[in-house]
Amino acid sequence: MSFVITLSRVTAAHRALALTLRLRANTDGLSRAVTESRRFSPGIGYGSDPLGVQRRSYCSRMALKDGLFFRQLFEAESSTYTYLLADSDTKEAVLIDPVLETIERDLKLIHELGLDLKVAVNTHCHADHITSTGLMKKRLVGLKSAISKFSGASADIHLLAGDKITFGKHYLTVRETPGHTDGCVSLVTDDQSMVFTGDALLIRGCGRTDFQQGCPKKLYQSVHQQIFSLPDQCLVYPAHDYLGQTASTVGEERRFNPRLTKSEDEFVNIMDNLNLPKPKKIDISVPANLVCGVHQV
Repeated sequence: MSFVITLSRVTAAHRALALTLRLRANTDGLSRAVTESRRFSPGIGYGSDPLGVQRRSYCSRMALKDGLFFRQLFEAESSTYTYLLADSDTKEAVLIDPVLETIERDLKLIHELGLDLKVAVNTHCHADHITSTGLMKKRLVGLKSAISKFSGASADIHLLAGDKITFGKHYLTVRETPGHTDGCVSLVTDDQSMVFTGDALLIRGCGRTDFQQGCPKKLYQSVHQQIFSLPDQCLVYPAHDYLGQTASTVGEERRFNPRLTKSEDEFVNIMDNLNLPKPKKIDISVPANLVCGVHQV
């Protein structure tokens, strides 16, 4: 909406009114643009830059570091989040927790953005879906798979605490967070603005501990020592969410997580009495993921 007033023909009051209307129109236009950006492109900026890092609005809380591209992707059947991070200058990229059912979507996005995917990393050996890392390695030359050394799974890179996964000028630091499984890791951006927690810490929840080397005491200690020690404003991105939530913060989870705000003994009692059915795909997913996702597929 445009308001044009010939200032030479109006009084000072009219000048003030014209300025107010012009500012209001500009503000309304910006609000509409930001709203549409949030609605259609959550987690990314808008503008001519395909990696969305030159002008950011909503994205500024999703990727706080200049030159870091970030995209959160979702697989509906297992409610799994896959995360794509890239250096906007070198185009080197990392993919976290890719899912077999969405391999074509992920490869298409990587191709469209001209990214050079260096590492596909799994935060643990998943029980509810098959990873796509094995098949991705056949489609992308030079791609390496990564998983914790303690997962028991085959991969090109076996991760240990303190290891760095580098892409361009950025990197993710490995923190070992066992408890859901022995091989669970969380991945922290170099500026500690984001942590990818796998199943160890969920939004207002946590991964179960009743199969695959699960141990509630280990999980409680892992979260408190390795994740809750990060800055309050550090954004938490889990491997799953079942209620439509996309992110949390370390500070929020430290204050409001209904399980992990309890004492260790109370937490163990809660986890030992969840009485959940076993994951539907566990009998095919675990064997497949132990061999990098290539298992009768």
